[in-house]
Amino acid sequence: MPSLTHVTAALSAVLWLALPTFVAAQAPPGVAHVGKARQNWILQCQGCHRADASGTAETTPAMNGIIAKFLKVPGGREFLVQVPGVATAPLSDDALASLVNWTLWTFDKDNLPGDFVPYSAREVGGLRKNPLRVDTDKKRAALVALIEQLEARETSADK
Repeated sequence: MPSLTHVTAALSAVLWLALPTFVAAQAPPGVAHVGKARQNWILQCQGCHRADASGTAETTPAMNGIIAKFLKVPGGREFLVQVPGVATAPLSDDALASLVNWTLWTFDKDNLPGDFVPYSAREVGGLRKNPLRVDTDKKRAALVALIEQLEARETSADK
C-alpha cells in the first residue's frame, strides 16, 4: 500500500500538470496565459498603479472601474496603448496585448463594451510606434470628459 507521502506527491504532480489546462480554460479572450499577464502586471504596472489598480491621486490615475470606459469614446482605445508606460514597456507586442486585455478584464470587466474585440499583437505593435510623449495628462483629461458626457447622456436616456 502506498504511503501518504507517495499519494500526496502523486496528487500534487497531477494537479501541477493539470493547472495549465485549467488556467487556459479560465483565460479571458485575448489573454493567452493568465499567469504571465498577471506577472507582467506586477512587474510593469503595479509599482505605480498599485495591486488593485487604484493608483494614487497625486501621480498615477486609477484604472479600477474606469479603464474599459476609454474603449467607448473616440481615441480611447488607442490612448490605452499609447500612454508612455504602456507603449514603452519592455514586452513583446504579443505579451503587451495580453497584458492590456488582462488588465481590462481584471479591473473593469463590467464596463467592457458588448462588442469589445481584444487587442491583438499586430494592433498593439502599430499603436506603440506612436507613443504619447507630451500632454498625456491633457489627452487623458479630454477623454475622461468625453466619458463623462457619454455617461450623462446614457443616464438621461434611462430616465
